[in-house]
Amino acid sequence: MRTQLNRGLSRRVMYIENKDGLIDGARGRIGWVGFSKTGQSVYYRGRMLQKIRGISGNFFDAASGDEYWVSGVKQRGSNGHPAEQGVGIEIDPDALDAYRSIRAD
Repeated sequence: MRTQLNRGLSRRVMYIENKDGLIDGARGRIGWVGFSKTGQSVYYRGRMLQKIRGISGNFFDAASGDEYWVSGVKQRGSNGHPAEQGVGIEIDPDALDAYRSIRAD
């Protein structure tokens, strides 16, 4: 199913931010995200994040209860949630080339 988040792709480089703390040592990360067929769940680094209905871009990890912001990578580089400063964002090594390509377009 094609949604605004997945654009019909099975995986996509995206910005992921843990709103309750760190995600693997960083406030936010840019990396490859997989999608469920319905687009209601995303998969990142072994986590299954489920969509919070009614709030765009918000997901929660059923295993930990943490809330996440997931969004497309911005060409201008301002990837963090508008309410956050964007400090401590790391790019996964396997997503670096794809991220550079997005920024160069």
